[in-house]
Amino acid sequence: MGYLRGFIPWIVAGVVSSFDWRWGALGGLVSGLLLLLQDRRRGVGLDALVLEISTVVYFVVVGAVAVTRPDASLSDHTDVVSFAWLAATAWGTLAIRQPFTLGIARRQTPPEYWDMPEFVRVNNHITSAWGAGFTFIGVSLAVCGAVDAPAWVGIAAHVVGLVGPAVFTKVRPARAQARLMAAQPPVTPALR
Repeated sequence: MGYLRGFIPWIVAGVVSSFDWRWGALGGLVSGLLLLLQDRRRGVGLDALVLEISTVVYFVVVGAVAVTRPDASLSDHTDVVSFAWLAATAWGTLAIRQPFTLGIARRQTPPEYWDMPEFVRVNNHITSAWGAGFTFIGVSLAVCGAVDAPAWVGIAAHVVGLVGPAVFTKVRPARAQARLMAAQPPVTPALR
């Protein structure tokens, strides 16, 4: 579940933004940079840090708007915009055939599996699940804002949109691995 670490800046920004969106953007940027630098010092490749890099870029842009135009209407819509950004990151990485989960999966999978079509296919599915989850949350929050829905509706959208992909991320590779193992010929012990 190493990918969950990448959401820390978004959580920090969400909590701090409830007080002031400028500080939320700054908190997201600082925590995002710290995580990114920490991973780079550990030798984590850029391909495994797509979400983290996208996060930092987002908070630089939103932070610049927040500081230069604190009264901008964006301040009322950062929840929707943030999930649209995450969805664009997921769908964009799929469009260029480099799903953002691929680098993360390579950190947890032996290299002999990396070039297998099933490995890439599984990561395409996982990235699609996250893209769908982010899109679902963004659209749900936009609709909630438009109709002035109660807060619990937005909270429920967050839960569904994040838990669904998280469970899928756990289950899908295990199923693929089980299929791979079942397809292998049985190993017979050597006769002595």
